[in-house]
Amino acid sequence: MAKFRQQNRYHSMTLPVMKMRPGDQHFSASPEKSFTIPARYYHDVNIYQKEKSAVCYKSWWFVGHTSQVAKAGEYMTTKVHDQNVFVIRSREGEINGFYNVCQHRGHALVSGSGRSNIIVCPYHAWAYGHNGELKSARNTEEMAGFRKCDFALKPVRVEIFCSMIFVNLDPDAVLCEQTVDLESEIRHYCPRIDDLVFSQRDTYHVESNWKVLVDNFLECYHCDPAHKDFVDLVDMNSYRTITRGIYSSQCSGKARTTDNSAFKFKPGDVDFGYAGWFLWPNLTIWVYPGEPNISTLQMIPNGAVNTIEYQDWFTLNPEPTPQLAEAMAYQKDVLQPEDVALCESVQQGLHSRGYNQGRFVTDNGLTELSEHAVHHFQKLYVETMEAPIID
Repeated sequence: MAKFRQQNRYHSMTLPVMKMRPGDQHFSASPEKSFTIPARYYHDVNIYQKEKSAVCYKSWWFVGHTSQVAKAGEYMTTKVHDQNVFVIRSREGEINGFYNVCQHRGHALVSGSGRSNIIVCPYHAWAYGHNGELKSARNTEEMAGFRKCDFALKPVRVEIFCSMIFVNLDPDAVLCEQTVDLESEIRHYCPRIDDLVFSQRDTYHVESNWKVLVDNFLECYHCDPAHKDFVDLVDMNSYRTITRGIYSSQCSGKARTTDNSAFKFKPGDVDFGYAGWFLWPNLTIWVYPGEPNISTLQMIPNGAVNTIEYQDWFTLNPEPTPQLAEAMAYQKDVLQPEDVALCESVQQGLHSRGYNQGRFVTDNGLTELSEHAVHHFQKLYVETMEAPIID
């Protein structure tokens, strides 16, 4: 199975540098000693614009599950920040990725998802094959020097990981292993991930910076006061968070009870209460106990202080069973609204003249009360933005 490749070569002439200001405290490589990043990095418009090339254009971006493009000609679109992209299954069975733009005058080629034997631009009907080659261009047969091979679609990198499709806009991504053990972890908690199909998408518009949402996901220090049903579902004594490379995992060894206040379920292939992962820069992956399922929650930047969240659910059948429908309803109607309210309140506080930086609360046991995974994410961010880190 392919592993992720991440580009680590940044050019200081073109990318931003996080600069210290009077009153800023240093970000430390040690979570026990470090302050959080300054508040302005959660609302400054100029910083948000610099994140576009530093973070979004050089990272792996989730598109969907391979079951969503199972047949030749099936395609899906996505946006990597402001860049429109689509993936399509070729007749040879490969999943290819391209910028979603016609090479004639720049019109978008496809929208949403669908299936097509050939990709035809709706503007002037230039037609492309599943491998990106220009098949036909009306009224160009007599044009001097016109060669169809010069106008193939511009490709983007595609990787398949645990039957999930990812794209990367960087064509020169370094081939390095940064997701060691992630695949085996996911497959342990969801052994039938390859058999799943798309079931449901829930969309949330959140009035906060995307990093606030990631920070919130990466710690359960807030779970006891803010998520009483989640705490009733999960055995917090076995809840541990581990950070590795460009991802972190937070899993509990067992469920407290199948008859809890979050949702009812029967034990499935694996006895556990919750398993979740964060994958840099903006994807979280969830597995709930019971019948086979996996969901992805992606935080899409939508301005300096707004985020669109897409939560996609994948189950054995498109129509969820009553048990999974109850779990999905809990996520949509209870847990997510609780987190959205928390994050929007934090965003307001980050604008306050009375706050700039906090400290990471950590412990050596890597328990649910420790915020070391938040530090791990912020360290990845600081490194990407080329800021100094003290020992």
